[in-house]
Amino acid sequence: MRRAESFRIEGRVQGVGYRWWAVTVAREIGLAGWVRNRADGSVEVLAIGDPDAVDELAAACAKGPPSARVSGVTRSPAQDDGSDAFGERPTE
Repeated sequence: MRRAESFRIEGRVQGVGYRWWAVTVAREIGLAGWVRNRADGSVEVLAIGDPDAVDELAAACAKGPPSARVSGVTRSPAQDDGSDAFGERPTE
């Protein structure tokens, strides 16, 4: 069973390797989806896969890479867009 969730990560999360880090973590735990910067300075993630793996990524996103300073993560249900791998998307 695949679950899809969207995360909005706020804080010092752009310009610190957050997207590269998120791709690495998501691929390691077997998720599909994507990550992108948002024009408002946040980072958005669409995580698709096993519910436990989605929860694991959410917990990891709350910490982020060493140079990030995460102030909050908002989770919400999302539509499965059919992604079969995890990658980066352009800023929106």
